[in-house]
Amino acid sequence: MNQSQVLEAFRCEAEELSRAVTGLPDAQWDLPTRCEPWSVRELLGHVCVVIAWLPDMLDAPSPDRAEVSAVEYYRPDDRFAPETNTARIALAQGHAAGRADGAALAEDFAETWQLVDRLCRAEPETRVVRTRHGDAMLLSQFLLTRVVEVAVHGLDLAEGLGREPWLTPQAADAVLELLLGPDRMAVPAALGWDRVTFLRKATGREPLGAAETAEVERLGIRWLTLG
Repeated sequence: MNQSQVLEAFRCEAEELSRAVTGLPDAQWDLPTRCEPWSVRELLGHVCVVIAWLPDMLDAPSPDRAEVSAVEYYRPDDRFAPETNTARIALAQGHAAGRADGAALAEDFAETWQLVDRLCRAEPETRVVRTRHGDAMLLSQFLLTRVVEVAVHGLDLAEGLGREPWLTPQAADAVLELLLGPDRMAVPAALGWDRVTFLRKATGREPLGAAETAEVERLGIRWLTLG
């Protein structure tokens, strides 16, 4: 998937998330989510934080070459360690608490993703960035990990709000290609799952039954470490 396709997936999914949280009643911002201990407000704060890394990354010098792909980005190292997760939780809570109310947080999210979209569209396909974990990645590959954040946590927010998922086809295609590779897009249908079900199961949001586990193993599917 090239940079323009990833950017389109990012734009479509972020736009849908913006629509979903615009105008939320005050009480809904404090609803719990499956991403404990985050509320709806704090989970959106997390999504803001993880896409807001990009402007500074683009301002920094570009590494000479990419060394890590989006798949390799999810390797199980200290980025998923308990102390890292504790810091991740605190950052999201602090970001959410720094906004006057839910409406201000929704506006902040909209402004953040639109800025990121605009800045990234000005970059060449060959642009390499360095992540906060020290990985040198093609911008398109890092953006793909941001699509994962917006799409998967969009499922979590929809669940917390008691709504039907708003997962867009563009984001679903991007995440499925990351998880399965470009030649494995028919796998969800082979398992009898729609795309939302596949992403929920692939990220541990729905359990796998014994028969499903056996079929996943037979198909040779390797889940990523997503935290």
